[in-house]
Amino acid sequence: MNNQKILKKIWSLFIATFIICGAQAQEIQQQRGVEVVSPEINGDNSVTFRLYAENAQSVTVSGSWMEFGQNLEMKKGDDGVWSAKTAALEPSMYHYNFILDGVSILDPRNPKALRDGTRYASTLIIPGEASDVFQVNDVPHGAITKVWYDSPTLKLNRRMYVYTPPGYANSEEKYPVLYLLHGGGGDEDAWSSLGRANYILDNLIAEGKAKPMIVVMTNGNAEQSAAVTDWSKQPDASQSFGPGANGNEQEIIDGMTKFPNSLVNDVIPYIEKHYRVIANSENRAIAGLSMGCLQTQITAMSNPGLFQYIGCFSLGIHFNTPFDLISNNILIPAYDQHLETMKNKLFYVGCGKDDFCFEGVQTLLKKLDEHNFECVYNETEGGHTWANWRIYLADYAPRLFK
Repeated sequence: MNNQKILKKIWSLFIATFIICGAQAQEIQQQRGVEVVSPEINGDNSVTFRLYAENAQSVTVSGSWMEFGQNLEMKKGDDGVWSAKTAALEPSMYHYNFILDGVSILDPRNPKALRDGTRYASTLIIPGEASDVFQVNDVPHGAITKVWYDSPTLKLNRRMYVYTPPGYANSEEKYPVLYLLHGGGGDEDAWSSLGRANYILDNLIAEGKAKPMIVVMTNGNAEQSAAVTDWSKQPDASQSFGPGANGNEQEIIDGMTKFPNSLVNDVIPYIEKHYRVIANSENRAIAGLSMGCLQTQITAMSNPGLFQYIGCFSLGIHFNTPFDLISNNILIPAYDQHLETMKNKLFYVGCGKDDFCFEGVQTLLKKLDEHNFECVYNETEGGHTWANWRIYLADYAPRLFK
């Protein structure tokens, strides 16, 4: 028998086995009467979760709508299906995991999932007016391109995501640019997957609430070439410093300013060379959340006049180590030096009332007020969450390039 016939026989056996196993699994499920629907969004916006785990000892739900460390207990039915029901949830996007006998897993009945750094979670969207802005609606859609570029500053070939608005490919028009930075633990994928930035812009542009713009979503981890899913080798973490980092003061400051320097020296020149942009400060905006907000402040305040629009989400001026080094050596001197003469069109600050960065944000607001520098402040419910950061982007984008 030649090799081709052998391969055909093996393939036929595989298909037959697959069909038989699938039929047996379906028959077993039908015999047991097990039909699992999860998640099920109820009419009052509560959610019922279900998991078939006949031999499990305990199952809970860990969800982004709950406080850190809290879990929702699931109860086991006679059919081996564990279930739990939440209280009514506000319209928004949420992520969750099942904790099965101490092990975090995705919801096997839910095809919608996302990645946040190295963590994967199932997702759901509670419909309503507040979540309409990031739903996939029947409107013209922009495009996201994964762009590789050289970064001489970081000595790496790196990747960023670039959103171009509907109509970009078929026009000769030039567009303003928003540089949008993620938080700690995230990467260039974060603002599109968790933040749903492209859908927010699609919907706002379609409604005439925001001007068509290019959005550049970078990887703010100076030691990484791209997201963890595309690492060919482990990044050299010694090249980047963060909270709790070792090293002398100057090394920590240098580590925290590496990406802002690369943004100015590598990213912006690349975008303005390869895309149809209006390359002036009145058509250049920057915004970031958490770590990205720190990088936003470093970039904007170290380069006054580069951006006419600055957005700070969930971070301010902080004095916990090692952020005190940046605050005392870069931010406060820059604010004191430049705020009197800066003529920015918008300085936007957003923070949740329960955010652990709330105090530092108030310090930032006091510094702005000290210099009679006007800002737009959006204080929301909740904490350091994507639910808030989507709100801030949806509020910030319509204010740009007016």
